[in-house]
Amino acid sequence: MTEEMDLLSRSFALPYALLRIALGLNICMHGIVRWATGLRSFAESLVPMFQKTPMPPWSVYSFGYLLPIVEATVGACILFGFQTRHALISGAVLMLVLSFGSTLRQDWPTVGIQLTYSVVYSLLLAGIRFNSYGVDRILPHKSRPDPQ
Repeated sequence: MTEEMDLLSRSFALPYALLRIALGLNICMHGIVRWATGLRSFAESLVPMFQKTPMPPWSVYSFGYLLPIVEATVGACILFGFQTRHALISGAVLMLVLSFGSTLRQDWPTVGIQLTYSVVYSLLLAGIRFNSYGVDRILPHKSRPDPQ
């Protein structure tokens, strides 16, 4: 039975890594591109989008400053497989926050895309035991005994 489980883990390790890397690259580049073009301009571009919602402009503007930094950080962690479980949870929560804003704006196509991201986050989180390629496998963890 353990031999079958080991074979299953090895069979899913590479596809898991490819999906994790694809998501990490996507989210990281969202943040980097927005950051590189200027946090201020990105934050300012969000304010008009939310003027017909109950969100105060200062909160939208502040969120616009933070979002690219959070995306770049969470995306990089997922991309490289560093603190993968925490990064996936953070990314899933970020999708909830983004979905909340998109539903306030009644931007249903964007909500659908965000739901797709949420599914990918959930699948990666559910399959975390297949996370065999990444920094998490190199660095020792408190919860994992050191290999002898």
